[in-house]
Amino acid sequence: MANANRIALLLLRTYPKPKLALHFSNPLELLVAVILSAQCADVRVNEVTRTLFKKYRSVRDYAEADLAVFEEEIRPTGFYKNKAKLVINCCRKLLEDFHGEIPATVDELVTLPGVGRKTANMVLGNAFDTPGIAVDTHVLRVSNRLGLVCSDSADEVEKQLMQQIPRAQWTPFTNALILHGRETCIAKKPACGRCALYEACEWPDKPERS
Repeated sequence: MANANRIALLLLRTYPKPKLALHFSNPLELLVAVILSAQCADVRVNEVTRTLFKKYRSVRDYAEADLAVFEEEIRPTGFYKNKAKLVINCCRKLLEDFHGEIPATVDELVTLPGVGRKTANMVLGNAFDTPGIAVDTHVLRVSNRLGLVCSDSADEVEKQLMQQIPRAQWTPFTNALILHGRETCIAKKPACGRCALYEACEWPDKPERS
């Protein structure tokens, strides 16, 4: 098993103030942005939400949105028909069950349409400053490569990382790991030659450094 403390130290030294690439100014905006980001680049999501967030400013605005109009507004994010239903139904449930407020616990957040543990932890960690480990495709891939975990299950990876990483570092560690996965430890051809975690990485397929 890789040395989690060493990896966290190196990772957070490389990304001292890691932030999500998604643009948002409140918990509702982040919740919507994360739902729209499924199988879509954050840059594209930001292009869409730049206009969207000016029109839809409250939970009720989304809950009462015209489905056909909303579909067209988020079309560039892909899978727009399903995402439109999820966002609208999510906000309707927020009105019905939470008085239009974004709940601040994982257990409550995952009752919302379109919200799993990854989304819940991203919202809690980045909008509420409540520590959480959000396991997206980058966190899943990179944590396995590094040797921190050995699982294809996002829930299991979350549990294993929570056991190894200090709670106070959960959110910055997650954000930094996502950035590292996008910039260096990419899926097909990871840039091991310039990886700050190279010496601590236990990936058996990493190339020798020249």
